[in-house]
Amino acid sequence: MIENRKGLDGLSHLVLIAGMVLVAFPLYLMLITASYDANSALPTPVPLLPGGHFFANLGQVLTGEGGAVSWPFWKILGNSLAMAVSIALGKMLISLLSAFAIVYFRFPLRNAGFVLIFATLMLPVEVRIFPTVAVITDLGMINSFAGLTLPLIASATSTFLLRQSLLSLPRELAEAARVDGAGPLRFLWDIVLPVIRTTLAALFVINFVYGWNQYLWPLLVLRDASLSTTLMAIKSMMGEGAVKWPLVMAGATLTLLPPLLVVLGMQRWFVKGLVDSEK
Repeated sequence: MIENRKGLDGLSHLVLIAGMVLVAFPLYLMLITASYDANSALPTPVPLLPGGHFFANLGQVLTGEGGAVSWPFWKILGNSLAMAVSIALGKMLISLLSAFAIVYFRFPLRNAGFVLIFATLMLPVEVRIFPTVAVITDLGMINSFAGLTLPLIASATSTFLLRQSLLSLPRELAEAARVDGAGPLRFLWDIVLPVIRTTLAALFVINFVYGWNQYLWPLLVLRDASLSTTLMAIKSMMGEGAVKWPLVMAGATLTLLPPLLVVLGMQRWFVKGLVDSEK
């Protein structure tokens, strides 16, 4: 007997639509605010209809005209993009090699090492960040791209997810590769990577967004405005005095675009990678 669940389905859709509106409304207000004249007082309350200065504000922020930002925003976007890609690729490389060693190599304290890696997830950021700053200072990496990215490429979460993916692979693959004379790196490159490529794609999206959204770490290690990230630039635009909210929201719109394009462009791989990692 098939139950009539049309009413329940309709209620579920209404809840989903209400959730979408709740999430999207602040983004809509951001776009509306960015469309008004930055040199005039912003209407209060913020109107729900757009103005006519959206693209002019975007251009002013991108080029840094009129002192909108301390450095042209397109260069700042490049800094954040380089940082996010470096962090994402670094996390994937370190985590892949760590997970591969834990799964396919036999060495003393192998499981204890994995437990220690996983235990770092229980440490709050506040506990780790100041000792890390002290280490970076001693190494002379303050105010450098290396100091901005290298301390963030270790990832216990990525190591755990890749370990689970590797454990799900048939052991016969490793045995067949060994019989054929393939070394560990050849086995990793020719067999393992093609099989777990969707998991790697999902991890790239997650780690890219993680790197892109970094604010506290760049704030601690950077002094040069030319190395600023987008979040630091937006915070500087909200400094003392009258805040030009249309320009701030234009900068926030530009900051939103790269991670949005990455998520949308890799959506199919991202979803498939998350589903495959659960099998």
